[in-house]
Amino acid sequence: MFDQFTGRIAGRFGRAEPRRTARLFLLGLLSGVERKNCWNLAEHAGLRDPQPMQRLLREAMWDADAVRDDVRDLVIEHLGTRGAVLVVDETGFLKKGERSVAVQRQYTGTTGRIENAQVAVFLVYASAKGRALIDRRIYLPASWCEQPRRCQAAGVPEQMQFATKPRLALEMIEQTLATGVPAAFVAGDEVYGNDPALRKGIEAMGLGYVLAVACDHRVTVHGGIRRRLDQIAAKLPPGAWQRYSAGRGSKGPRYYHWAWIDAETNAGVGRSVLIRRNNATSEPAFYRCYAPRPTTLPALVKVAGTRWVVEECFQTAKGQVGLDHYQVRGWTPWHRHITLAMLALAFLAITAARHTPPRTRSPTGEPRCG
Repeated sequence: MFDQFTGRIAGRFGRAEPRRTARLFLLGLLSGVERKNCWNLAEHAGLRDPQPMQRLLREAMWDADAVRDDVRDLVIEHLGTRGAVLVVDETGFLKKGERSVAVQRQYTGTTGRIENAQVAVFLVYASAKGRALIDRRIYLPASWCEQPRRCQAAGVPEQMQFATKPRLALEMIEQTLATGVPAAFVAGDEVYGNDPALRKGIEAMGLGYVLAVACDHRVTVHGGIRRRLDQIAAKLPPGAWQRYSAGRGSKGPRYYHWAWIDAETNAGVGRSVLIRRNNATSEPAFYRCYAPRPTTLPALVKVAGTRWVVEECFQTAKGQVGLDHYQVRGWTPWHRHITLAMLALAFLAITAARHTPPRTRSPTGEPRCG
């Protein structure tokens, strides 16, 4: 199966040397090497020095976006379903100094505070068969876009302009759907749910969404009144809440109480609001929803729970295939390392899907191993 994967990308390399090096690079990413940088990957491959690995990322002639397309196609070929969810989220890569492309002091969820870091937005394909990263965009801060010489030194293409994280997410979703990728919904956290342009763009593409929003987010409810979501939640009667699982966690099904409120909707088609209440703390969470076709509360709850798979993807990608182990600074080397790590992660996801026992349904409706 590994040979099939490497065979799919072989044509992206014009010469035999980078083709062989890419195969060794991937084997290193999938190995037990603790730090998957060029030095350690070269040692694992039995090379005399890291130069072949470094040339692969910095100088060799190949298109990382074309390999990214191969990653997406492989994922859809093995994991694709019509009911899949596209999940958008960003992750941080902690860095020292000021020369690494797009680095600056900025908030990153990786540490939960402001750090000197690069931040990138990723798109995850999540279906009943598995999940994997299928696209990526590095977030180029406005401070970088205002310094052409700094961008030139880091190899940033001249046509690159500042784009918000939601805008980067929308570009990836549009490009993915343009290739015929099957999907039904988009999920994301507050960074994306609070952006009206992203919500409008998803609706225009005919996809549904379940996007987290802030507690002070306002919506129009019956009577044409705009209200804060936390105020709406506080006045809901006990009968408005229903108990459903948002999916399986490390300790079993994740049950919460949910309330579903119409907002510019009709018979389950259109815009609505979903409110989640923690059973133990009563802490609420809020979601803006859109369904282009009739849907149900359990279906929206399932999409809301699917958002969490992106954290699992980041954890696996960084812990097992070295997504954040690179020691490169430029635009092109960064995209090449990230893309090869995505390919390694896709290989793991597809291999796991092929060797996972079939699931049946328990009496409570939760899937269980057969």
